[in-house]
Amino acid sequence: MKEDTKNGAPSASSASRSDGRLPVRPTREAAEAAVRTLIAWAGDDPSREGLQDTPERVVRAYEEFFAGYCQDPEEILARTFEEIDGYDEMVTVRDIRLESHCEHHMVPFVGKAHVAYLPDRRVVGLSKIARLVEVYSRRLQIQEKLTVQIADAIDRVLAPKGVAVVVEAEHMCMTTRGVLKPGSLTVTSRMKGAFRTDASTRREFLAMIGHG
Repeated sequence: MKEDTKNGAPSASSASRSDGRLPVRPTREAAEAAVRTLIAWAGDDPSREGLQDTPERVVRAYEEFFAGYCQDPEEILARTFEEIDGYDEMVTVRDIRLESHCEHHMVPFVGKAHVAYLPDRRVVGLSKIARLVEVYSRRLQIQEKLTVQIADAIDRVLAPKGVAVVVEAEHMCMTTRGVLKPGSLTVTSRMKGAFRTDASTRREFLAMIGHG
C-alpha cells in the first residue's frame, strides 16, 4: 500500500466505497481537529493541559487500531506449501485473540477466533492464519462480516476441501452502554465445503474448539 507522504500515514486505497470509488483520506491535521471537536462536544476543554496532546495521541492510536486497511489479507496467504506428504486431515488454529471496533459505535469488541480448513494439496504457514484474523480485525467491523471475510479469504486463496471459522467476542457497545450486559458473548460461525455438508467433520471441528 502506498504511503501518503502529506499525511504521514498510509493511504486508504484498500478501503474502497461500495460504488468502487476510493474515499478521500483527510489530513492528519483535520483528524486531530475532529478529535478536539469531539472533546468539546463531550463537555470538556480541549485546550486544557491534560487534553492538549490528546488529539495527536488519538490519531496515532487510530493508526494502530485500523492498520488492517493498509494490508491485503490475501497477500498474507499467497505463499503456500505443496510438499505435505499427503496430509489431508483438518488443520485447526484455535483461540486466536482478536481486537476490533464495532462500525456502529466505534467501540471495541474483543474475543477470539477459531479457524480450520481441510487441505487440498496446499497448506499455509500457521502464523498466516493468525495474521489474516489480525488484518480483518484491524478495520471497522461487525462480527458477522468479520467471520465471513476470514473464511472466504482462505477459501479463495487455498481452495481447500472446506473451511470453518467460529468467532466469540464481547462487545463494549453492549457492556459499557445501551443494555449494559457485561459478560455477554456473541458467537458467529461460517462453514464452507465439507464443514457445511459433512456433519461428522463439523462435529470434529466444534469438539476441537470446545463447542462439541
